[in-house]
Amino acid sequence: MRIDYRIERPIDLHAAFDVAGFTVLLGASGEGKSLLLRAIAGLTPAHGEPFGGTAPQHRAVGYLPQGYALFPHLNAWQNVAFALRGAQQRAQAMALLERVHMAEFAERYPGTLSGGQQQRVALARALARRPQLLLLDEPTSALDPVTRDDVVAELIGEVHEFGIPALAVSHDPQLAAVADRLVLMHGRRIIQIGSPADVYARPVNGAAARLLGLRNVHRGRIEASAGRWRLLWPEGGVAVPIDGRADRAMEVDWMIDPDAIRLLDTAVASPDVVRATVEVRHAMGRATQWGLRCGQGRLWVSAPSERAVPDTVAVHLPVEAIRWWQREA
Repeated sequence: MRIDYRIERPIDLHAAFDVAGFTVLLGASGEGKSLLLRAIAGLTPAHGEPFGGTAPQHRAVGYLPQGYALFPHLNAWQNVAFALRGAQQRAQAMALLERVHMAEFAERYPGTLSGGQQQRVALARALARRPQLLLLDEPTSALDPVTRDDVVAELIGEVHEFGIPALAVSHDPQLAAVADRLVLMHGRRIIQIGSPADVYARPVNGAAARLLGLRNVHRGRIEASAGRWRLLWPEGGVAVPIDGRADRAMEVDWMIDPDAIRLLDTAVASPDVVRATVEVRHAMGRATQWGLRCGQGRLWVSAPSERAVPDTVAVHLPVEAIRWWQREA
């Protein structure tokens, strides 16, 4: 389904992209993501397609706002039945709760349900409208980290089972990583679209890399010194030779994968070797990421968990592993 909407107030926003399967629109707070969902649902003045010019109550959308907006004084089946019309509302509501594995909680009130359970009730209520498009506003915001992955997996599985395209807006990179299609928004415009695998592997710029939660994304500049080009990271006190990879001076965002950085003996001296002190240890199973203080900046380095890392280390930044993008004005 093609989304193409322009909003003029309270902010100027234009977004155009396709929704296929479970699509995530990833952007920082304040970009207008939730406002876009409200525009598609007909709750905010806007121009666009689909559903443009149709009254909100007649739009074929299922809308799950942040917090799910369940009626606290109605139990689960009554919340679902609220969106139904005609006879046998309870039977229809129970059938929908069965589809989202919540029939046994039909008599429970929202305040007694977990965040994931409330989300499934809200999904059943949204499905009661027989939508052509599901809209989900920050679907992980009310979930605790322990249960989030399982709840999200169930949600995506249900979306696929129902065969209804879904658009979820979020600032959570972990949700973006499990989408069928990923759309990045920065500066109130779409900057990249693709599969999560492609977008994570090839972020279009530093802003995209930061949205994706990638580590070691920093500001720097490229300049010439003694006839040779080098990448400067003033915050970290680093100057890496990059001859043959630049042709002019510029302000840049640059990035290096934690797995590409090598820990060395502190006695090694080289222009692309940086002295650092260990600041934090992040255990991640068989691998550990070390947060290293370099001047006023921080580098994250991956190493096997069994490796002993001294308090002061030297790190090698392979030139071929460094990516950079000219920084936008």
